[in-house]
Amino acid sequence: MTHYEQQYLDLMRHVWTQGHERVDRTGVGTRSVLGATLRFSLADDAVPLLTTKRVFWKAAAREMLWFLSGETNIRPLVEQGVHIWTDWPLDRYRRETGDAALSMDNFEARILSEPGFAETWGDLGPVYGRQWVNWPRYEAVEGQDGLFRRSAQGHNQIADLVRGIRETPGSRRLLFTAWNVDELAGMALPPCHMTYQFHVAGNRLNGLLFQRSCDLGLGFPFNIFGLALITRMLAQQCDLEPGEIVWNGGDAHLYLNHADLVETQLSRTPHGAPRLRLLRRPDSIFDYRIEDFAVEDYAPQASISAPVAV
Repeated sequence: MTHYEQQYLDLMRHVWTQGHERVDRTGVGTRSVLGATLRFSLADDAVPLLTTKRVFWKAAAREMLWFLSGETNIRPLVEQGVHIWTDWPLDRYRRETGDAALSMDNFEARILSEPGFAETWGDLGPVYGRQWVNWPRYEAVEGQDGLFRRSAQGHNQIADLVRGIRETPGSRRLLFTAWNVDELAGMALPPCHMTYQFHVAGNRLNGLLFQRSCDLGLGFPFNIFGLALITRMLAQQCDLEPGEIVWNGGDAHLYLNHADLVETQLSRTPHGAPRLRLLRRPDSIFDYRIEDFAVEDYAPQASISAPVAV
């Protein structure tokens, strides 16, 4: 049988050889196609971790837990040794202060040691988690026609999703999104993996992610693991078995300065069948800890580094 990762490698090869070369927001340049679909089974604890390079799945899992907490500051991630979001606030700090010489290590050290510095420079704006669990809600001001104010407690899309899967499994509204048009300008990076939808088929839960923009070299490995993880968590919370996940890419691209990554990865042959186990069932979707997840039988080939385009 064809290895599950081969479809990803085929897409990478297609984008690299057939994609349209474009000038992008970052100025780096990409090769890009519009529209791609990949499908992966989650049966028998399968998880689509890439094997042609090492994926640091614990960092991706910590990021998912950070999203579900509603947090938008990088400090909790940095405390756990997760650096995947640091480039954006560091870039803003350098631009706004003129201190272009501050290294990432020193920036993160100040994030950890100086609460005021972290509050000012570590916040990413109303990114993913804020929208997932605290989407702005507005209420009419009593006695003031047409005047509304923002409620202290926003809309928790994730809690509503869990309730919907349990109570109305046939619904076509089992989804959540981070694409809040009114708040995009305040985000360090508008959401790339923007909309998740779920589908109950018998006793199985399937998950779909629409990703408006996907860096296939660096972003996709984390994004697909995150989709698998949250689908597994939701299935466990709703007494369902995991089915399959579907990834839809809008602008699927590879950066022009990722030639070494692409060529090295395409020269490798995928192998193995890693498994993701959930070791505990918490009281709610918001109570998982990193210790609740275990990946077994994962023997990837060496990691491949590449620069992040900010």
